[in-house]
Amino acid sequence: MAKVAFIGLGVMGYPMAGHLARNGHQVTVYNRSPGKAEQWMAEYAGSSAPTPREAAQGAELVMCCVGNDDDLRGVVLGEQGAFAGMAPGAILVDHTTASSDVARELAALAAERGLGFLDAPVSGGQAGAVNGVLTVMVGGEAEAYASAEPVIQSYARMIRLMGAAGSGQLTKMVNQICIAGLVQGLSEALHFAQRAGLDAHGAMEVISKGAAQSWQLENRHKTMLAGEFDFGFAVDWMRKDLSILLDEARRNGAQLPVTALVDQFYAEVQAMGGGRWDTSSLLARLQRGR
Repeated sequence: MAKVAFIGLGVMGYPMAGHLARNGHQVTVYNRSPGKAEQWMAEYAGSSAPTPREAAQGAELVMCCVGNDDDLRGVVLGEQGAFAGMAPGAILVDHTTASSDVARELAALAAERGLGFLDAPVSGGQAGAVNGVLTVMVGGEAEAYASAEPVIQSYARMIRLMGAAGSGQLTKMVNQICIAGLVQGLSEALHFAQRAGLDAHGAMEVISKGAAQSWQLENRHKTMLAGEFDFGFAVDWMRKDLSILLDEARRNGAQLPVTALVDQFYAEVQAMGGGRWDTSSLLARLQRGR
C-alpha cells in the first residue's frame, strides 16, 4: 500500500481518489473548493490538505486530475504547488487531458528536482471512473511507470506505457480523434434512420452485431434517440481537447479534415446552449435542421 496524494476532485478525480482509498492506500486529497474535499472525506477513509504542497508532503505518488494546462501548472508549480512538497524519488502522475508540451515541460522540471513524472490521461468518462475501469495512456520513464502502475490499477482496466514524456497526451489525442468521428457518424446514422421511417432502435440493435459495432453505439444510441444529453463528457470539454489536438496536428503536419469539421459542429452545439451536454448531442444539431 502506498501513501498517495490526489489533487483535483472533479467528476473524474473524486471517484478515482475513492478507489485508491478503498484499495487500502493512504490518501490525502486537495481540491480548490474545500467543500468537495470535506464531502470526499465523509465518504472515504482519508484526509485533506489546504494546499497542493501540503497534500504532497510525504507522498510516494501524487495523482492530479484538473482542467487544462494552466490549471495543471497552478497546482504543480510555485511555492504552494505539489512539486514544492514532494521529496526526491516521489512521482507525479498527471491524469489531466492536457498538451504534450506541458507534459514535457513538467517532466523536465521534475527531473531537475529528482522527481518522477508521468503524463497519464484517461478515457472512459465519468462512468469509467466510478466503476474503476478507465483506460490510462502513459508517457514517461519506464522506472517511474513500474512504480506507479500497481497503484493506478485501483481505477483502471487498461494501462500502457506509450513512450517518453508527452506520449500519453498524444495517445489521448488519438482517442479523441476517433471519438469525434464515431459520434458524428452515429449521429448521422440515427438521423438517417429516423428520416427514412425505420425503427431506429431496431436498426442499432441489428448493426451493433456487425462491423458497425462500437462503444458509442452500444452505450449512447438509446439516450441519443430519447434526446437525453444532460450527462457524460461535456461538449465544452471535448472542444478543449480538440483544440489541443488540432494545434498539435498543425505542428506535426497531420491532416485531420473530419476532426476539424466535427469541432465546428460542436461549436454549433455550444451556440444552441449545449456546452454542458454530452458529446453525443451532435444528433440534436442534425434534428434542428442544421
